[in-house]
Amino acid sequence: MIISLDTLKTRIQGVVLNKGEQGHEIGGVISKLETLPDSYDKLLEFASELSNLPVREDWPYVEPNELEDIWTESDPLRNSETIGSISLGESAKKVESAFLGSVAGCILGKPLEVRLTGHEIRDALKAMGDWPLDRYVSKRIKEHLPRVHNSLLETARECIQYVAPDDDINYTIMGMLILEEYGPDFTHSNVQDLWLEHLNFRTTFGPERTTLLRVGTESLDRFNLESFLEKGGVGPTNPVKERPGHLAIFNDFLNPGDELCGAAIRADAYGYACPGRPQDAANMAWKDSSFTHNRTGIYGTMFIASAIAAAQIMDDRMGIFEIALQYIPQKSRFYERVSACLEVVKRADSWEQAYDRISDKYGEYGHCRIYQEAGMLINTLNFAQNIGHGICIQVSQGADTDSFGATAGSLLGAYFGPGYLDRSWIDPFGDDIHSGLAWFFERSLSSLALRMGELPKKIMPQLVESS
Repeated sequence: MIISLDTLKTRIQGVVLNKGEQGHEIGGVISKLETLPDSYDKLLEFASELSNLPVREDWPYVEPNELEDIWTESDPLRNSETIGSISLGESAKKVESAFLGSVAGCILGKPLEVRLTGHEIRDALKAMGDWPLDRYVSKRIKEHLPRVHNSLLETARECIQYVAPDDDINYTIMGMLILEEYGPDFTHSNVQDLWLEHLNFRTTFGPERTTLLRVGTESLDRFNLESFLEKGGVGPTNPVKERPGHLAIFNDFLNPGDELCGAAIRADAYGYACPGRPQDAANMAWKDSSFTHNRTGIYGTMFIASAIAAAQIMDDRMGIFEIALQYIPQKSRFYERVSACLEVVKRADSWEQAYDRISDKYGEYGHCRIYQEAGMLINTLNFAQNIGHGICIQVSQGADTDSFGATAGSLLGAYFGPGYLDRSWIDPFGDDIHSGLAWFFERSLSSLALRMGELPKKIMPQLVESS
């Protein structure tokens, strides 16, 4: 599949703007891009030079991508092994609850995954008499919002008959498959192989779609990339990180979404597999997320995996996030902004008050941009009475409602465990899950939850033995 010149230019422009957000000097760079001829070679040569843009002298952040450097910049007092223990049987039950909570949270949020604010959602639900949210969204919501997701007729409460396909659920299953097939020492190449086997690029978005298209094609000469590689561009003989072959070009130079939440939605299985071992969960989250993402995109994934691992054995809700923040660079934008959200939630009298304050502070980081959504996740766990109540809080805050509804469900299930998710959230599915994965044939939701619950039993002995 050939990427058009216009699309290539747009993608490069997005990368330039991201470079500015990441502290690089970008004055005059967009203007130079606009003067380039319509040539793949010229555009790619220009893109390769973006990695050399100088960082502003007043830039206060240190944001590495490599794991060893991340650990150097993380809290030196963090525990690198275990922060507490739980029996593998108890962990299995918590993981089953986490996965079912994740599925429920995802489907709850899916009709609203159209870049809405929490205020828009609240006003719509109030107008239809469904506030506060306490069950799946009614199809009547379309009468009160400017837009709804095109899955409404599968995911509205009047219509649900099965778990509808969703990329967030797909990636949790993919994490399970990676760990089942390769164990905790999996590589980028292993991730690539399973993606090619199971993922249809039409069920992927952003960096994931870019990556899947690239690793799935063998006709790179049609992109006029050969001369670029011959001139010393990134390639098989000059790789970036461990990324296979030409893939590095697209991830490092042409990936404007490398700090969005596409990797964070892949974190859950690694947290499931590592009860009480947040650094091990973060290690695996790094391996997966660095396949497609950088900086904040990586840190958000490590943070979520660490939090899910910690939630299985901790009672202190805010302490879970304080622990998770130890496993990311302490001088990063992610640490600064999520720490600020944590303090906001600690001081709030209600989740609504905390949401308003987080939105006021970080509302510019909306759908998929992680900072505000990580704050919302903290807000959810702090005020949740049970799993169902918690996923309703999360979705009611807007932004990427299905992705973080799913993440919240995992975190809540890992924390509360069995008995805290009412059957009204699960029974509508009729024990039927429709994944969007190729060559994956499990259709029983309950059987899949049991399979997720086996992850700690498969992975924890390997981790203990290697520590």
